[in-house]
Amino acid sequence: MLLVTESRTLKLQLKLVRASTRIASNPFSVFNSPSSSFAGEPEEEKEKKEEQTMAFNPEDFKIIKEGEAEILMHKKNTVFFNKAQVNNRDLSIAVLRTFISKRKQEHEANLLKRAKGAKKASENGSSESAVEEVDNKATPEDHKSNGKSEAVEEASPEESCTTMEGSGKVDEECDADEEQIDRSEVKGPKELKPPRVLEALSASGLRALRYAREIEGIGQVVALDNDPASVEACRRNIQFNGSVAISKVESHLADARVYMLANPKEFDVVDLDPYGSPSVFLDSAVQAVADGGILMCTATDMAVLCGGNGEVCYSKYGSYPTKGKYCHEMALRIVLASIESHANRYKRYIVPVLSVQKDFYLRVFVRIYTSASAMKNTPLKLSYVYQCTGCDSFHLQPLGRASTKNASVRYLPGFGPVVPQDCTDCGKKFIMGGPIWSAPIHDQEWVASIIADVYRMKSSYPAYEHISAILNTISEELPDVPLFLSLHNLCATLKCTSPSAVIFRSAVINAGYRISRSHVCAIGLKSDAPMDVIWDIMRCWVKNHPVKGQPADQPGSIILAKEPVLQANFARAVASLSKAQAKKVSRFLPNPERHWGPKLRAGRTITSKHVSLIGEAALNALNHEEDNEEEEPKSKKPKTEEDNNATS
Repeated sequence: MLLVTESRTLKLQLKLVRASTRIASNPFSVFNSPSSSFAGEPEEEKEKKEEQTMAFNPEDFKIIKEGEAEILMHKKNTVFFNKAQVNNRDLSIAVLRTFISKRKQEHEANLLKRAKGAKKASENGSSESAVEEVDNKATPEDHKSNGKSEAVEEASPEESCTTMEGSGKVDEECDADEEQIDRSEVKGPKELKPPRVLEALSASGLRALRYAREIEGIGQVVALDNDPASVEACRRNIQFNGSVAISKVESHLADARVYMLANPKEFDVVDLDPYGSPSVFLDSAVQAVADGGILMCTATDMAVLCGGNGEVCYSKYGSYPTKGKYCHEMALRIVLASIESHANRYKRYIVPVLSVQKDFYLRVFVRIYTSASAMKNTPLKLSYVYQCTGCDSFHLQPLGRASTKNASVRYLPGFGPVVPQDCTDCGKKFIMGGPIWSAPIHDQEWVASIIADVYRMKSSYPAYEHISAILNTISEELPDVPLFLSLHNLCATLKCTSPSAVIFRSAVINAGYRISRSHVCAIGLKSDAPMDVIWDIMRCWVKNHPVKGQPADQPGSIILAKEPVLQANFARAVASLSKAQAKKVSRFLPNPERHWGPKLRAGRTITSKHVSLIGEAALNALNHEEDNEEEEPKSKKPKTEEDNNATS
């Protein structure tokens, strides 16, 4: 990512634009050209926007370049831009490239399936008609094949193929003829149109511009925002990025919820990246996605999703979080369960292809399909979580179950309870959270395709190292194991020294179970081993590494008082190291710079209390710019928070 703040660079860019448009009288006429986004609007609106663009002052802007897109950003915090979301945008581009490829493969497979069905039906129909012709002694000229009359002496494609078997070239021609016949019989759309993309909350339009300029085969990109300043900035940036952006990206001032409700199943891709919670957009978003399309959703309200305000999380997402070390993965599963709940109201369901928690946000990518029968499987994918208040033991309670009898399937409530009133390990009480999505949150085939594409085009991803690291970790996660354990928390409960992760993983593998790392936590361990096996391994470890005496009523004392049923084997297992560890591939990288994280919402005044977000150097630079500006009369100068504090 390159950040250029010098106004002289901006002037040079604008001179180049002016030269390319050959208009010398007005250096900013490119923003008012007939091909701009203003065309087709009412004259009053057009004149108003033209006045705004004519007031464009290059001294107030800086150029931000990310990937192949460049945007003009006002030096004041008028339109939101988050530098740290480069990982989010890069990952979205990688997923969209894979989606376009998979979509094309699925379309071709569907055409082939239809063609085979049509060929089989035509063969059955032709044999029946042949029997009728023999009975009725009809002339051969009356016989029609594929809706076209043929001469009697003209050989059919099958006959010509069988009479000329000696030539490979002829075989290829015959195959081509058969394919042509099959394709002609297929009903429905034969051409796959480029995917339409809706960016529901565009702000500066950087994400939409990157989609249009960097993704091959992308169709129309619609960028929405309900803030006039953001729409003005987006349209300015569309013009600034040239003909490709102008031809593919269009910006509208609209409420995203109303727009999506007014365009049901119109977009192959819907991108939600709000400042905060996406909950208010989910109901309309699941309706706007076409069948087989993809919904990409970001949530930055991690404090709510991770249990800081459980009642708020329930009101927004319909699920209650529990405070465990796995809280960030639980946040992913809460959002997926919420999307599924909204989709089910319209006889639709989701299929997650990638779910990522990174930095201060989470991002989920789900395919959306319509099927009333498949929707019945939803209760099988949801579970409640029982978390022990004394130790790290947790258990999942499936919401539903399926009963099969005589090839018929019945969907019934799940069996319960899965836990007694008190924890069998430490004797403490359970708290209950959920429901959460307990089915797989990644499609490993998709993940492998995304990794291959990212590696092949590494130069086009500004955050290549970070997204490749997290994708490699995801590729090694156990897909069918919800949530994870923390080795440090297990040892903290027992008040013992911690074994190395390799030794602990070896003990689990030697006991006959699977174990892997988690992408959301560097010390998280996902395993299909039950909790009694985990505690037996820790009891065997403590026998070799004794701990000091503890009060008898402590959870650790109660756990250690029991003799282990399983005798753990701590011999190093071959599979204890992941592929990334064996190849010494970095997986959890540090932030690229200080103060890396969420920024202020657009329009907020930057004061000294925001030094932790933007850094002291950036704050001093802003204060220096304000000191150099011409002072306004004190009576007209708006009060800042510091002024209010001083007066109070």
